[in-house]
Amino acid sequence: MTTPSEVTTPGGDVPERKHSSFVTWRNRIIAGVIVAVVLWVSYLILAAFIPRWWAQRIAENVHGSFAKGIWSGLAMGAVCTAVPLFLLLLAVLIRGKRGGPFIAGAAAVLALAAAIPNLMTLTIVLGNSNAAHAGERILDVDAPGFRGAALVGAIAAAVLFLLVAFLLVRRRFRRHRAEKQRTEPEKPRVSTEPPMNPAEPREY
Repeated sequence: MTTPSEVTTPGGDVPERKHSSFVTWRNRIIAGVIVAVVLWVSYLILAAFIPRWWAQRIAENVHGSFAKGIWSGLAMGAVCTAVPLFLLLLAVLIRGKRGGPFIAGAAAVLALAAAIPNLMTLTIVLGNSNAAHAGERILDVDAPGFRGAALVGAIAAAVLFLLVAFLLVRRRFRRHRAEKQRTEPEKPRVSTEPPMNPAEPREY
């Protein structure tokens, strides 16, 4: 005979599963809140530091030269836009191949790193903090023409990327269509003409 303490009911582990699931989601929510707070504090610190610091680095390189400001802006805007976009395109194209996920992840990280100069310039152009306004004044005096040239370079790089991406996509589509046509068996031709009636027997 079995005692009542030995009797097991079906599904007796359901409360334990619910409790473990609740603990898991609680820990995830707490971790997410902590990460969000850390990111927000980091953003506030960087927003008060990056625009002014980056404007000073650009000013030290340009030295108030209008021509140098334009060429520096064009080069930085074009390179720091084209390289991240093409790296992301590479990540998309190779993600399904052998070793593709690892290479795609590395390409995405490199793309983010290559885009940092343009992102720091955006903190000056689009920012509303005191540091951003100070960065704008520094660029106006010591790096004239840099911001407009950087925008032109970024637009030119984006147009080039779209053209190359369109050509690659069209090439892959044509190759896929050709392979599909080769693999499909040839369908027998069906005549659309009505069948001819057999000759009627002659009466003698």
